[in-house]
Amino acid sequence: MAETQILLTEARKRAKPSNSSLKASVSMECLVSLYVLLLVCGCLTGVTTVLFGFGGGFVVVPLLYQLLSQLNAADSAVGQSAMQIAVATSTCVMIFGALLATWRHQRAGTLDWSQVRPLLGVIGVGAVLGALAASAVHGEWLRWAFAAYLALTIGDCWLRPGFLSPTATHKAAPSLTATALSGLVIGWVAAFLGVGGSVMTVPLMRRRGIEMSRATAMANPLSLPVALAGTATYVALSATSTPSFGPWHLGYVDVRAAATLVVGSWIGIRAAGRWIGRIPDRIHAKVYLALLIVVFGAMVVR
Repeated sequence: MAETQILLTEARKRAKPSNSSLKASVSMECLVSLYVLLLVCGCLTGVTTVLFGFGGGFVVVPLLYQLLSQLNAADSAVGQSAMQIAVATSTCVMIFGALLATWRHQRAGTLDWSQVRPLLGVIGVGAVLGALAASAVHGEWLRWAFAAYLALTIGDCWLRPGFLSPTATHKAAPSLTATALSGLVIGWVAAFLGVGGSVMTVPLMRRRGIEMSRATAMANPLSLPVALAGTATYVALSATSTPSFGPWHLGYVDVRAAATLVVGSWIGIRAAGRWIGRIPDRIHAKVYLALLIVVFGAMVVR
């Protein structure tokens, strides 16, 4: 974190105050350094995607938000929409991560498609609604909504029985109506915050008595409809009310940042794939919860 702050400080010293885009506001040297940082964080995104089902949002959103906020004036187009850009770019990167991680888990035999299939379509519908809602909300409100949801999730996982230690018996699958409603909520929250569905699906599966390796595995295919529907919605907004962020943007999506993160994510997924199903269940759950706490801290401390 200290190294990141040093890079940001150097970038701001060399920035041209009259420009709001990343390309114009920092020197080439600092720009390269920042994209190297994105590549490294893309690797971390790949690891958290394949092992914890995060879909990248818990890493990408805080990182991009901090970078965009520090490197652009608060009253610039990018500065005012930093959170929306971070969420939209995270959702775009999620497409690649969810596809590759799903393939790796399918090969490892950790996917239970009977639990996944009923949720796919309704999650996609919820994701479109969530992306539309996020584009209409002020970036600071979106940031605090992200932090508040993390806090609720951390408290729920910590205090409610069934997450740190799975229940002894598996609960019956919910009705079709309950499944549809939960899918809409998961899709809406995931696209609204750019985090994938893991923050809701993993605790849910744990309380049904499912081991951590399978609960996190199922979060990846469930993140795919969120990523596809959410990204399509954010890009479509470029033809309507989205302000101009300069070149290399499709609506709210920062294309260069997304491409860099995808490359890093591929490296991380390949490196971490060998650990699928090998982490002890209780340790897996504790690390998942610890990562949520770290991300919460990153979002509330500016």
